[in-house]
Amino acid sequence: MSNKIKLFCGEELPLEMHKVKIVQKLELKPIERRLAAVQEAGNNSFLLRNRDVFLDMLTDSGVNAMSNKQQSAMLMADDCYAGGESFFRLEAVLQKVFNKKYYIPAHQGRACEHLLSRVLVKQGDIVPMNYHFTTTKAHIRLQGGEILEIPVDEAFNVKSTCQFKGNIDIAKLEKAFAEHKENIPFVMLQAGTNLIGGQPISLQNVKDVQTVCKKNGVPLVFDASLLQDNLYFMKIREEQCKDMSILEICNEVADNTDIIYFSARKFGCAKGGGICLNNEETFGELRQFVTLFEGFLTYGGMSDKEIEAVAIGISESMDFDVISQGPQFIKFMTDELLKAGVPVMMPAGGLGCHLDARAFLSHLKPEEFQAASLTSALYIISGIRGMERGTMAEERNADGSEHIAAIELVRLALPRRVFTMSQIKFAVDRISWLYQNREIIGGLKWKYEPKILRFFLGQFDQISNWQEKLVEKFKADFGESL
Repeated sequence: MSNKIKLFCGEELPLEMHKVKIVQKLELKPIERRLAAVQEAGNNSFLLRNRDVFLDMLTDSGVNAMSNKQQSAMLMADDCYAGGESFFRLEAVLQKVFNKKYYIPAHQGRACEHLLSRVLVKQGDIVPMNYHFTTTKAHIRLQGGEILEIPVDEAFNVKSTCQFKGNIDIAKLEKAFAEHKENIPFVMLQAGTNLIGGQPISLQNVKDVQTVCKKNGVPLVFDASLLQDNLYFMKIREEQCKDMSILEICNEVADNTDIIYFSARKFGCAKGGGICLNNEETFGELRQFVTLFEGFLTYGGMSDKEIEAVAIGISESMDFDVISQGPQFIKFMTDELLKAGVPVMMPAGGLGCHLDARAFLSHLKPEEFQAASLTSALYIISGIRGMERGTMAEERNADGSEHIAAIELVRLALPRRVFTMSQIKFAVDRISWLYQNREIIGGLKWKYEPKILRFFLGQFDQISNWQEKLVEKFKADFGESL
């Protein structure tokens, strides 16, 4: 673990432990164009054209900066259909990191969810988990199952400083088995709960959940897509991990799980994914679907070049200096917003900085899509593309009514090694101004609502002309500044 770096002036800043060798030019479009762009996109940040985006904080999926070692490794690729050495190099890395015999390749995390749901989930099943990810929930439901979310109570308390809000509540898990044991095919743990602020799980919670799973004879499935950040939090927040290396912590996590799957678009800073396990029977069932839906068993929908990059990226994720960068910059951004009085998810988690849209826009009704409205408003006044993580990302109730999210967030992802300190300070400045002028922001109403994963393609109209009023106020305060 690296020593902390102190500045003589007393200011605390995270220090980049890398140098920039390749850059991409950005453009901050005039506010009039930003207003038109967000309306053309139906107030859905997914539908914005990237050429209209200044700082893309939509996600860290597939947009993390690769290292020089990853780039050079791509030249080693076999570029063959079957039996390539690239696959076996990645398999060896995963065996070292996860201590699992078998590796099933897939093109990304949701492909893993698809394969696992097809093999493990049947009609009427219930899958207890700490908190769902949108595609995880969709795949389980498509197979006739349902999820049971049982995180600790602090998970939905935005102001709580609980260090591991992603933990499963063990008492609730025991109750779930008492009530539904015959219908529980497995328990799932998501490292770094995506939809509730990137909040981590503890190593102890992984062990405790596995104890319950073994007692009831079901496997523990572990989503390691955000494991990189979670390993950092285990190291700095958990007493039992302080003297362990990152690899040792990762091995300990793996030894207390049965099936691990991941998106290398996050964990590995490349593009790909896969499933790691020891159970030969489950491996046999999964591999037949790989050839049907993903590709042959030694590429699984990935190019050999990406396989090489993933292998290096996961190896580099065992380096504390590498995995500390994201959480440290997220914490800096979160702390600066707190100083300005902006409501944010506490404590700072992984993946990105999360604005508490429910508190930010408390004058709006939940049915007016607070997080989606805030996402649109932020883009208009800054060119920053964030992501709604609230009611828009939920599915309607059985009676057709809106299912109001337990927590309403705007995620501002910080892809690894992508943004500079000045860009983060720009974001803090614009968000702080927006908070001071939050009463201008109005709500949204559905224009087009898909039935499945509506947050990807859904479109909204603004309620009244609040967006034009926001532009007027921005011009009054900033003049000709972008």
